Amino acid sequence: IGITSLLANGVYTSAYPLHDGDIDGVTAEPNDRKLLFEEWASYSVFYKYQPIGLIRKYFGEKVGLYFAWLGVYTQMLIPAAIVGVIVFLYGCATVDDNIPSMEICDPRNNITMCPLCDSACSYWKLETACGTARASHLFDNPATVFFSIFMALWAVLFMEHWKRRQMRLNYVWDLTDYGMEEEDHNRAEYELRVAEKTMRQDQGAAKVGLRLEMVISDDSWLSLVCLPPSFQIFITFVITFGVILYRISIKTALHLSTYPAARSNIRATVKTTAAIINVIVIIILDEIYASIARWLTTLEVPKTDKSFEERLIFKTFILKFVNAFTPIVYLAFFRGRLVGRPGKYLYVVGSYRMEECAHAGCLMELCIQLCITMLGKQLIQNNLFEIGIPKLKKLLRKRKSELTSKQEEELHKTLKRYEKDHVLGPFVGINPEYMEMIIQFGMVTLFVASFPLAPLFALLNNIIEIRLDAKKFVLELRRPIAAKVKDIGIWYNLLRGLSKVAVIVNAFVIAFTSDFVPRLVYQYTYSPDGTMHGFVNHTLSYFNVSDFQNGTEPNPPNFNVKVCRYKDYREPPWSNTPYELSKEFWAILAVRLAFVIVFQNVVMLMSDFVDWLIPDIPKDISFQIHKEKLLMLDHFMKEEGRRRDNHNHDGYTSPSSGSASPHSRPTFHARAGW
Repeated sequence: IGITSLLANGVYTSAYPLHDGDIDGVTAEPNDRKLLFEEWASYSVFYKYQPIGLIRKYFGEKVGLYFAWLGVYTQMLIPAAIVGVIVFLYGCATVDDNIPSMEICDPRNNITMCPLCDSACSYWKLETACGTARASHLFDNPATVFFSIFMALWAVLFMEHWKRRQMRLNYVWDLTDYGMEEEDHNRAEYELRVAEKTMRQDQGAAKVGLRLEMVISDDSWLSLVCLPPSFQIFITFVITFGVILYRISIKTALHLSTYPAARSNIRATVKTTAAIINVIVIIILDEIYASIARWLTTLEVPKTDKSFEERLIFKTFILKFVNAFTPIVYLAFFRGRLVGRPGKYLYVVGSYRMEECAHAGCLMELCIQLCITMLGKQLIQNNLFEIGIPKLKKLLRKRKSELTSKQEEELHKTLKRYEKDHVLGPFVGINPEYMEMIIQFGMVTLFVASFPLAPLFALLNNIIEIRLDAKKFVLELRRPIAAKVKDIGIWYNLLRGLSKVAVIVNAFVIAFTSDFVPRLVYQYTYSPDGTMHGFVNHTLSYFNVSDFQNGTEPNPPNFNVKVCRYKDYREPPWSNTPYELSKEFWAILAVRLAFVIVFQNVVMLMSDFVDWLIPDIPKDISFQIHKEKLLMLDHFMKEEGRRRDNHNHDGYTSPSSGSASPHSRPTFHARAGW
């Protein structure tokens, strides 16, 4: 149907609006494209505001709203990044005064810990975890609770700020009365499927006025559409489990190694390599899942373009979100909790013993995973791919060409505008750009309690991302067909949902992943002097080495060790109920659950109050819209009065002339000034 049919049948190779003109060269005339390149698509102007009006004029409202949203998001990251850096610096300033880490680093305590793996690992001294304990305090300190509350309110303020900014742009761009239903026509593919099914049902019988509103209800079709996403999520879980097995096996292999360098820093090696593997897998699966989501949405044959886009966005978001956050969720909430205890460990796939957290907790490993995932996705997937792949394609085209550089320049001068634009890459839509930022928004808000530097990394990336996307739109892509929209659509709902989930996730991270609650309970309940002295000893349980299962004791055995310690709240071996969970465990669990409930409700209440306090429409815009409606009403009243006067006058002078046609009423469009 239309140009879609002509393109599909090969009548035309492509169809696109033309760029205004060239941007370089002495003979290049001034045009909007050149102005955008100089004032927007250059890294030297990173500190300037974006020319949103010119972007909208050149690319249309849809692209203009994306860059306006990205500018607001980047601007709002500045205070979040500053507060995050202050929280991190607070951790750096107080690390030497942190009593738990001082107790871990004190060799006079002489605490012997139980082996970290079966047979190959030996007993170890707690003081060897000194570096990890000190580093964990940088991210696991009382300031992180404040920062989590701050970021929850920040997300609400960001959403409110964007709603007000969007309303202002709607007014300036004359979109306040625009509705998507005005141009929400049926898709060509949908019309074709309707026609095909109608022909099959009618078997050639002509039925005048038949109009099918089709819903594909075949059970096999629905299963074809619904099963693949579930299978892809299952694949993500399987790969995450594979990385867990890699961590367990490589840790045992390093303990067995005879090289001192391999045995010197086993934890750091395992953490870093596993995080890098996770990032590589995430990047590969992201590309695969994007193609599968589009294929599935095409199979569904949505009725309208809006429905197609929303379904595609939702599927892609679910798959990419699960892909990116599954390893992080495992580290935050599952690692170290499905371990068991010495003498009765939990094993998977035969003899693989589930991995434990470091004594200072899993928060440090969670921080490393978040850091590498953010940097990897932003540097490799978002920036390197966007810069490297177009450059590589351009280089390959030059190598295939038999012309020299001078000959190519001369040929380029003789080409017409549509021929020059045909060499550029096709515009595939704005959704991939949104998806990058939405996943980043999740990284910034969901686990910010464990990584307060996430807003800073996001800010630095977005400063580059704005100019990188601008350069891509102006130089490397064909000009998109201008699309008229009044908001960012389903992306706003996804952002709002993430901001709500972030409150719950951060509550669980503080309560269950960090040591904030155990420290609080110890200081106000079990500490003899109301300080943190003795906290480390309080968190360690005793194990009699004679209770090891056969084949799991260290080899060769150390006969000098009779009792080793492990991190858990369990009864000692000499009690009436040896190795059972102690009353301290249940007391801390109760406080943790209470903290989650209180934190969640308080922060949600504060967020809703901020949402209620800030109006969605700026006061001056609301006043102008109200004023224009009054002017419009006044205009119509005057026109109606004038029409009635003319009708009465004509009734006395010329009855045959009749009344004025109802279609002759002049129309009035209130247009906002620039």
